[in-house]
Amino acid sequence: MKINRLATAIISAAILAAGIVFFAGCKKSATEIPGIPGKPETAGGKIDIVAAENFYGNIASQLGGDKVSVKSIISNPNADPHEYESGVEDAIAIAKARVVIKNGLEYDSWMDKMLAASPNAGRIVITAGEIAPKLLPYNPHVWYSIDNIMAIANAVTEALVKAGPKNKTFFENNLTQFDNSLAPLRAKMEEIKSRYSGTPVGLSETIYLYQTQPMGLKVLTPFAFEKAISEGNDPPAASVAAANNQVSNKEIRLLIYNSQAVTTITTNMQNAARARGIPVVPVSETMPPHKTYQGWLMDELNAVENGLAQGVH
Repeated sequence: MKINRLATAIISAAILAAGIVFFAGCKKSATEIPGIPGKPETAGGKIDIVAAENFYGNIASQLGGDKVSVKSIISNPNADPHEYESGVEDAIAIAKARVVIKNGLEYDSWMDKMLAASPNAGRIVITAGEIAPKLLPYNPHVWYSIDNIMAIANAVTEALVKAGPKNKTFFENNLTQFDNSLAPLRAKMEEIKSRYSGTPVGLSETIYLYQTQPMGLKVLTPFAFEKAISEGNDPPAASVAAANNQVSNKEIRLLIYNSQAVTTITTNMQNAARARGIPVVPVSETMPPHKTYQGWLMDELNAVENGLAQGVH
């Protein structure tokens, strides 16, 4: 889903923050990152990281441990990301950050505006969409691919080593632990594939294609429908009719919908599915609070597996 409806306040806030940081930077800092003159760390010597989305922030926290200070901007799974508006606090954090992680692929283009408003030659910017080895057409939700997230974690670790070379071993050990922690997710996806490969399912939008494809699930929903909902547009009438017929005729065994991309069309689709006895499973594009990236995806995989079990039998 693209996050592109921003208030003019974003640019104003970013420019204000840039000015604040510029004047603050005129004072000599007692603590500087080696090799980056004039670039201060936080008071505790930690590396400042700003993540556009909270799942990237969580991963950065896992990789950086107590050597980093992480701020995530998008963090509310109950809010529509389209309604996001930045403030001065976010702009200042981005201006001061040593490492910034964004998704790219026009998902969080507001970050580009804020970065441009506070130039910083010493800042490392990681764009997940440029790193992800597996890209699906018109689908910016690259973090839902385990292969993609591991490539992104590697890039984050490289940035941390560059920003804090004395902790190289610590960061690399954390990367190994993170890689190992993804094994249960891979195993769960293989389990679902072995039991339900070829099962017809419906999607309200493109977000879960990064999961359904490697699990071998057969998505029947017209791609034009999924793409339009993902981009906040009205889907073509023919695609709506086809998706509704798949529900009313019980051609799908499970409906997976994005709980943060709710429209009248998708709500009607959910209600019709429930009325026909088709299991409905919500997924989100923002990580719920008090979760890790791994726990979030595992919860959804378990829900999908349970839904498939109910829909098939």
